[in-house]
Amino acid sequence: MDKQLPEEELVACDICRKEVPISAAKTPEAVDYVVHFCGLECYSTWQKGGAETSGESGKK
Repeated sequence: MDKQLPEEELVACDICRKEVPISAAKTPEAVDYVVHFCGLECYSTWQKGGAETSGESGKK
């Protein structure tokens, strides 16, 4: 008699793109958008303006 827990929705960190449960994501909200972070390191990078350099860094 195994009870299956409902699967929790995952969101991608806006800095490193790691998928984390939405309940564990840090979610600073702005007027027009919401961003999610996997932890304080990525949140700090975003606060310092590092979001522009994430993802496909060096590719144009």
